[in-house]
Amino acid sequence: MDFLDDIADSPPGLPVLTVSELNRMARRALESQLPLLWVEGEVSNFMRAASGHWYFSLKDTNAQVRCVMFRGRNQFADFTPANGDHVELRALPSLYEARGEFQLGAESIRRAGAGRLFEAFLKLKAKLEAEGLFDPTRKRALPRFPRRIGIVTSPQAAALHDVLTALARRMPGLPVILYPTAVQGSGAGMQIANAIRAAGERAECDVLLVCRGGGSLEDLWAFNDEAVARAIVASPMPVVSGVGHETDFTLADFAADLRAPTPTAAAELASPVQAELLQQLGQLARQIHLQFARRQHNDMQRMDYLARRLVHPAEQLRRRQTELNQLAQRLARATRTRLTREQLQLAQLNQRLVTPHHAIRREQQQLDALRLRAQRAVQGSLMQRQLYLARYTSSLAHLNPENVLARGYSIVQMESGAVVQDATTLKLGDPLRIRFHHGRARAIVQSVDQDATPD
Repeated sequence: MDFLDDIADSPPGLPVLTVSELNRMARRALESQLPLLWVEGEVSNFMRAASGHWYFSLKDTNAQVRCVMFRGRNQFADFTPANGDHVELRALPSLYEARGEFQLGAESIRRAGAGRLFEAFLKLKAKLEAEGLFDPTRKRALPRFPRRIGIVTSPQAAALHDVLTALARRMPGLPVILYPTAVQGSGAGMQIANAIRAAGERAECDVLLVCRGGGSLEDLWAFNDEAVARAIVASPMPVVSGVGHETDFTLADFAADLRAPTPTAAAELASPVQAELLQQLGQLARQIHLQFARRQHNDMQRMDYLARRLVHPAEQLRRRQTELNQLAQRLARATRTRLTREQLQLAQLNQRLVTPHHAIRREQQQLDALRLRAQRAVQGSLMQRQLYLARYTSSLAHLNPENVLARGYSIVQMESGAVVQDATTLKLGDPLRIRFHHGRARAIVQSVDQDATPD
């Protein structure tokens, strides 16, 4: 009896949903209500599918949630998570409709804590940049031929071996001074800054390399120390920063006069190549020899030419006198020709001379003709623009939505104001607003005919 009472009390006309429709509605509600957000937790049940997608769970002490990171997103991650890793996900909460499971669609992933370190990095970078420490105009050029190179790094670091190997390959015998310091751990930043200041005070080298191998943001954090950046800027000699890999950036990179993508690249930027210098010297020596031989040959030819041109001064005077006589004859002929031409032009001008009365009458005739042409042009342009105006007025009247409504059409809108163009977008019970040529009306969808075609 109670079951029959419940049926009798339920509102009439409620739609019956399929499971697929229910899950679809739930997914849309989740994605519309929950924005893209950061979630922190421990990775478990990690699996890389053959398609390249990542499937795993993110959990804490009280709960867990399923996660998916598609191949198009995880290919940009700088590490592959493993079970037990503590990570932070930038994800969109959603629902997997096929199984009705709540899940997170991951857009990016990072190790837990890296976000806070990166925020601290950006804050300090903005502060130092505002003070002008990273101003490109203060950057100094590296010496082309350094007499001695200083290196600030750990004696046990692999970066030191890479730098020394590169220097030995490029410029054997180039003196190197090591300023040892810790490059990781507590107090490493202050030790690095002290080593840079010591190199500047001792003034033993022409360029200073600040180096360290690659690592995570936490591993490279000593080179984001404010004291390190200020010590680099205050260094009396140019500083090259070779910290981490090509994708790693630290405050030391921005403060240095030149950033190298790796420690090896820092050594290559700071040192010339001995073999190339020897080759250039050889080329310069050959060029000097060729230029000297060419200059000697040209001077000998010029001397022969001048010797052939050498004549007695009396002969030169005779030649100059002959040239002067020829110029005097040409001048006399030119003067007579110019006088004859001017006289002819004067006679022609006298023949063309007319009285002012004739000139005024001719100009008046031209003015009357121009006035008549201007009147015709204005009338033609006015008629053309009147035709354009009539045509545009007719086109505008055809496009007026009020005229369309006056022919019996109406506009159906959702409550949000969106115009309904497709009946399949409507659901039973949706409230509608209908606009007519005169007045408006409200309606509720009672049925949807998806197969109906326009008459």
